[in-house]
Amino acid sequence: MITDSTVAALHGQRVQGVLTTLGLTTDMIAFPAGEAAKDIGTVLSICDQMLAQGADRTAALIALGGGVVGDIAGFVASIYMRGIPYLQIPTTLLAQVDSGIGGKTGIDRSHGKNILGTFYQPKGVFIDLSFLKTLPLPELRNGLAEVIKYGVIEDPDLFGILESKAEEINSLDLDLLQEIVIKSCRIKKGIVEIDEHERGVRRILNFGHTIGHAIEAESGYAITHGDAVAMGMVTAAVISERLHHLPAGDRERIIALIRAIGLPNTIPPHLTPAGIYARLYGDKKKAGDTLHFVLLKKIGTAFVTSAVPEELIKETIKGLQA
Repeated sequence: MITDSTVAALHGQRVQGVLTTLGLTTDMIAFPAGEAAKDIGTVLSICDQMLAQGADRTAALIALGGGVVGDIAGFVASIYMRGIPYLQIPTTLLAQVDSGIGGKTGIDRSHGKNILGTFYQPKGVFIDLSFLKTLPLPELRNGLAEVIKYGVIEDPDLFGILESKAEEINSLDLDLLQEIVIKSCRIKKGIVEIDEHERGVRRILNFGHTIGHAIEAESGYAITHGDAVAMGMVTAAVISERLHHLPAGDRERIIALIRAIGLPNTIPPHLTPAGIYARLYGDKKKAGDTLHFVLLKKIGTAFVTSAVPEELIKETIKGLQA
């Protein structure tokens, strides 16, 4: 069982105890919590520990944790002895609605996030909302940024639920969260089944992420993933409007929802537009010198384009800085 130091302290022994009760011989490997651990050194350390514990090709991995744990454990599973099976038990809302589903694994390099990775599907994903009871509010909002994304790109009904129930969601209404988790998982599952390796329609799942990942990297990962994606979604919505694709009313609704959930709708002034733009070229999804952006025609309809002028990107970022 692969986890991080925070999740190990909260849930590790309890989950390991359940597995032992089921008759499974289980070892737990924990690494330091945080995005900084998502590197090749952590992967090699985990592999060395697995070898020392005698894990062979009949072993399986369980990823118990959030997005960082899932990305690392999935990557290890995909390369250890040429591939062993793994399961996802996501403990954060972000992992439950997004990163735990779809088979993307990866680790970061200095150039950007998830530069090294594989597409490797878990054998199953087991979601237990009770894990969210120990989740700090900022981490809950990290996941809600992804839920907003699903509403914006695919499901106006989900967007409407988020608009009308923002207060209940922030107060951790588990019945309501169950509804939005199920809707989010179905959207992600449906898109991934059509385009597993992100050559076509799956690209729309990157709405807000191209600029969001650049903001994360430019901040030295001091800005959380959810906050950066929220900033990226606002930027993409404004660009969509300025290119005459998105009605102003839809752009206003998107920004209002992001604000209601408690996510930022402005970009910190210490991050320069030129610095953020330069980071875009470290994005693994670019093709040569071509940057692809996910823009909007309306809430529920997204499309991918490379026709976004450099100056418009920089002007929009500058205009959103507070």
